[in-house]
Amino acid sequence: MPTDAPGAVLLDIDGTLADSNYVHTFAWTRAFREVGHPVDAWRIHRRIGMGGSLLLAELLGDRLEELGERAEELHTRYYAEAADELHRFDGVPELVRALKERGVRVVLATSAAPEELEILERVLGIVDDVDAVTSAGDVEEAKPDPDIVRTALDAVDVPADRAVFVGDTVWDVEAAARAGVPCVGVLTGGISEAELTGAGAVAVYDSVADLLVDLDASPLRHAWEG
Repeated sequence: MPTDAPGAVLLDIDGTLADSNYVHTFAWTRAFREVGHPVDAWRIHRRIGMGGSLLLAELLGDRLEELGERAEELHTRYYAEAADELHRFDGVPELVRALKERGVRVVLATSAAPEELEILERVLGIVDDVDAVTSAGDVEEAKPDPDIVRTALDAVDVPADRAVFVGDTVWDVEAAARAGVPCVGVLTGGISEAELTGAGAVAVYDSVADLLVDLDASPLRHAWEG
């Protein structure tokens, strides 16, 4: 049964609720190639989930100042053009509904830029059912910096020790840990169970649909049991 003081579950979007990581990879691959700095797709995929500015810095290196702004513009364009390839994973609205039935505050906490978030909100179709949405536009530093997690907690006035984060990348796990919030991983972003666990994930599930099946025995119960 829920406690009197509600806890919170913070949900990443890209790769966790929406099948979008490979669309991002494709868009960045095109963007880097067009600005004259080709990057292998696997190197890009390994960095999906961290903030765009950090991704650019790592992959452009000393050409960041020269090429960064244009590459980011092209990524935004190509991502929007490929929006029809995005879809919501199975079990997403059902998970949100189950969490709300248990008295939990639900926050979408993503590093997505505002333009991308608008697309993702349409794909998910659950924005009216959650308590808050926080994105890269609300923080100074994106994941793996903990700002996005702390901002999500502040949005629903829930302390870190009453929250659980759900994400698909090591950047999610690291950001949550730095904010004092345990992270449950899912494999739908293309990162292995070993890597997520190695980064500190307290449990790993194949998908949010599998997490839903095990919900009352999962670490998410901490949000309503205290």
